[in-house]
Amino acid sequence: MLRHPKVKGPSIGLLGFSKGGDLCLSMASFLKGITATVLINTCVANTMVPLHYKDMTIPSLDYDLKKHKITESGLFDFMDTWDNPLEEPNSQSLIPLEKAQGPFLFIVGMDDQSWKSDFYAQIASERLQAHGKNRPQIICYSGTGHCIDPPYFPPSISSVHGVLNQPVFYGGEPRAHSRAQVDAWQQIQTFFRKHLNDKKSVKPSRL
Repeated sequence: MLRHPKVKGPSIGLLGFSKGGDLCLSMASFLKGITATVLINTCVANTMVPLHYKDMTIPSLDYDLKKHKITESGLFDFMDTWDNPLEEPNSQSLIPLEKAQGPFLFIVGMDDQSWKSDFYAQIASERLQAHGKNRPQIICYSGTGHCIDPPYFPPSISSVHGVLNQPVFYGGEPRAHSRAQVDAWQQIQTFFRKHLNDKKSVKPSRL
């Protein structure tokens, strides 16, 4: 990435959403040159499949699909299927984010029906502080579901999940969700400019 002609350098920022978020957490924890990481509705444990890096393996957080719920509209709600990463043996799936070089920004939808994103962000904050690191920035949006896209994208309240192949409910109220997308976009840019370019503000989007 640092050798890519469109990467300004000298460091890299990461932006991850859902499963992509825990991959970004792992990258920030183990790779050099990453100085700012933004996570949108992310688990702090490794999920789906084991993660292999050099001679280390982080197992996947356990889950039980039998615990899923069905909404009145016939959509699948999988939020309660995941085990608690703080309980044994699931703690082995926790990503050692305290090894990261740079700060974190957690974007949390308080009506996320895929992850307990608020709970996971608090785990991250407590873990970082327990290791003498600064607490992460956490921004929570009420009435906002799992898929916080860039501004003016239609709110994704539900869709057929690419892995599960089931119609999944992501949560969120359309008006609140849309407003959160606009604000989160500005917050993300401000965070990256501060920690990558040493600039504290960004001009509002004209989209």
